[in-house]
Amino acid sequence: MNHPEIALVTGAGRGLGRATALALAASGYRVVVATRTAESANASVKHIEEAGGEALPLELDIADPDSIDTATTALLTAISEDWPGSRLSVLVNNAGVGHFAPLGGVSVADFDDTFAVNVRGPFLIVQALAPHLADGGRVVNLSSSLSRHVSPATAVYAASKAAIEALSRSLALELGQRGIRINTIAPGPTATDFNGGAMRDNAELRQGLGRQTALGRVGEPTEIADAVVALVSPGLRWMTGERIEVSGGVLL
Repeated sequence: MNHPEIALVTGAGRGLGRATALALAASGYRVVVATRTAESANASVKHIEEAGGEALPLELDIADPDSIDTATTALLTAISEDWPGSRLSVLVNNAGVGHFAPLGGVSVADFDDTFAVNVRGPFLIVQALAPHLADGGRVVNLSSSLSRHVSPATAVYAASKAAIEALSRSLALELGQRGIRINTIAPGPTATDFNGGAMRDNAELRQGLGRQTALGRVGEPTEIADAVVALVSPGLRWMTGERIEVSGGVLL
């Protein structure tokens, strides 16, 4: 009997994370919804179940190494009890934070928080889950088009995303002997609640950024989610260590 594969998505309580969790569930995965609070995790689980999918909530603060250890133990217990026979096959490191300020306005706390969430967290999660990830598994780390082009007041955020891309390439080589593929998706301007929902709620900002793209608009969360699903599919089984930009052709 073939059991559905399991996908874990971090930061799945809203925005790109929730859209990705829903898209993976619609593609037949059992989805672990990892968020910092039980309330947001349960809300996303409800959305998935209402759409006919299967999901489990997981409290996880990727900035906290102790939380990663606790969540790993809880995850393995939940899988063995609720989904015996299924293997963790997909990990999507979506959770992230953005502190945007010009050079003089960046604090040490902002710098450290950005790298703790956007770089150290994904590394520690891969480190914790790699022994439990099925051979042939797939890891997708979320980067940003800002790792390629520059924009005012984004230096620290962009640097963290460049770091996750370098990390992904190195880990793709290290885990490749097990058939595990690791790639990054780099979204461009997308109408989510990231950064206070500015791009989602500010029509003028959306129009201005949309004019910078070849397709003439900002993206939608579902379009990034669909790219993640495509990247973990068998059709791209020969792709690893790559950066895939999904940006509508921003600043080409």
